[in-house]
Amino acid sequence: MASELFNRKDVIAYFIVAAIGASLQLVIGSLLQDWFQVTYQQALLTGYLVAFVVGFFLTKLFAFNAKNSAKTQREAIKFTMVSILSGLITVYGSSLLYEYSTGRFDVLTILLPFSVKEVNVNKLISQLVGMGLSFGSNYILHKKFTFHNTGFYERLKVLLNL
Repeated sequence: MASELFNRKDVIAYFIVAAIGASLQLVIGSLLQDWFQVTYQQALLTGYLVAFVVGFFLTKLFAFNAKNSAKTQREAIKFTMVSILSGLITVYGSSLLYEYSTGRFDVLTILLPFSVKEVNVNKLISQLVGMGLSFGSNYILHKKFTFHNTGFYERLKVLLNL
């Protein structure tokens, strides 16, 4: 079971897709905070929402052998459900960790070499930890729920009279 769940090809493909999504979240969140008056939490959420859309298509195409499935609508609904949980972990986990870090430690900023961009290390580490926590649950849920026929979608349609 463990070898089926954590087979090398799926883990590597999912990690690459997740790394693209994480990079998008970091860049978007950073730019939003630099260019607009948005809070850390609002920037996290916006970055997560953009990465969510990109992540669905990349995951479908490159992870879990789902590219040829004819169940895109079903997978999108299930992907959204899993992503809501992941978003809560990423956004609120990162926010809570950031608040904790600034309450316990000084805010640490560094200047990126050869630029004028200052990086708030507390925010960066908090976001990376939040994204890391959601990565494990996402992988398992997407592999065993989103891109796997569980019968859930059919039961949901009956429940909602669709």
